This record gives sequence, structure tokens and C-alpha cells, in this order.
Amino acid sequence: MELISHLVETYTAQFTSPEPEDLKLVNQATQEKHPHAHMISGHVQGQFLTMVCGMIKPKYVLEIGTFTGYSALCLLKGLPEDGIIHTIEIRPEDAATAAENFSKLNANKQITLHIGDASKIINQLPYQWDLVFIDADKTGYISYYEMIVPLLSAEGIIIVDNVLFHGQVLENPLKGKNAKAVHAFNQHVLQDARTEQVMLSIRDGLTIIKKKKGS
Repeated sequence: MELISHLVETYTAQFTSPEPEDLKLVNQATQEKHPHAHMISGHVQGQFLTMVCGMIKPKYVLEIGTFTGYSALCLLKGLPEDGIIHTIEIRPEDAATAAENFSKLNANKQITLHIGDASKIINQLPYQWDLVFIDADKTGYISYYEMIVPLLSAEGIIIVDNVLFHGQVLENPLKGKNAKAVHAFNQHVLQDARTEQVMLSIRDGLTIIKKKKGS
């Protein structure tokens, strides 16, 4: 199922600020070398992450799912000078690629890369998060969400990727464990009285979540 036509994606990219050259190199290398290159955030979504980060000016950012480091580098573009990003990747091969990209772009001062299971690492990090980007294993989305909500700062937000999961969440009946997991996550967030959210049809779907006042 084609959620957004290639023509629309091309048009939106044309009228989005140009992809910075350093990020373009990371994007191109991922496209050329990685068998699952479609998992990268890409130009338009990356610019969205940069702009959101620049608008809310977070001090503490958490990313669950580093992949080759592109999205973390996009977040870094909007990060204040005193801000820090902790990013978690479970696959050693992707973590090695991300580490190389961070090193090449002198990003290690503000980005800390963790390799391992996010569910075991998150509670070891002593922060209240101002911005969280979840783009990891879909079957873990609800667990990550439940871990993160109590750790959000008062004005903190969560951005969750792939909430449309290639359009498979629109099928009836649902097929495949990932589509079922994402749909269950979407329902879980909708029914959570602690938070409010908006789902956006950017690329494969993004949901922005924040705590309600007093939660």
C-alpha cells in the first residue's frame, strides 16, 4: 500500500530546507550500503526532527533506535549548546556505523551512544527527558512508552515513528506482528488519560505526545 505517492514525497522534499551536506553523506552511504536503508528517517522527516528540537530547545534528549545515526544527527542540528542526546541501538553492526558517523562529524561531545537493550538501559540514565524519539522494535513500543511517560519533564514530548507501519495498520484484518503491535500502541496512547497526542502523516506516520497539565 502506497501511503504517500512518490510525486508527493518529491514535492515536499523540494519545498523543505535543503538536506545539510554532512547529513546527505550519511543518508547516501546508508542507502548504498545498508540492506534495510528504508529505515532511515530521511531528508523531510530529518528536517522535521531538527526543527522540533530547535523549537523546544531540550536539554536532555533520548532516542530509542539509533540505526546508522542519521536521526540523532538531525536532532543534534537543533540542539542547544548545553543539550545532550543519549541514543540506544541494540544491533552492534548498526551501532558501529553510527559511532563512525558521530566521530566523523565531531558529534561525540553531545551524543552518547549506548549499545544494548533499551528496556534495560533507560532506567540506568538519571534524567528527566525533554524530548524522546522512539524508532525501534515495534513490539516494544508500549513498554518503551510506559517507561518514558513518568520520566518526561513537565513540557517534554515524545515523537514516535512508523505509527502507520507501511499502511498495514489500515488493513482489516490486521496481518503481521508489527502491524498488530503498532495498532495496539496507537490505541494504548489514545486511551491514556495522562497524555494528549496528534498523529501526522509524515512519511510512515509520526505521533507527537505530551503529558496533560497536572499529569
